[in-house]
Amino acid sequence: QVQLVESGGGLVPPGGSLRLSCTVSGSIFSRHIMNWYRQAPGKDRELVARIFSAGDTSYADAVKGRFTISRDNAKNTVYLQMNSLKPEDTAAYYCKANSAYYGGRYYPDSWGQGTQVTVSS
Repeated sequence: QVQLVESGGGLVPPGGSLRLSCTVSGSIFSRHIMNWYRQAPGKDRELVARIFSAGDTSYADAVKGRFTISRDNAKNTVYLQMNSLKPEDTAAYYCKANSAYYGGRYYPDSWGQGTQVTVSS
């Protein structure tokens, strides 16, 4: 069973920075496309950033130039560095490992429990 554990959320003033971490166990981390999503109260969950196994990245327009996703395959961890935070970035942030098939086994999409980010003065 794939397990994802996020950390690093908290309260930060506008313009501040936070770094989220998500550590994965129960699978070969490097085989999975990794994602960060967020969900604000009353809104749908949205994709924030994605990183492919080889390191290619993509971002939602709302966070381009402010957020950076990275991964350390040796530590089974994906990060989201968030700079120049705005009140509209306030949300629960979730890590997701995309499904993968390897070693004769299928690994479905897996989600972390979420970590709250609040941007407020």
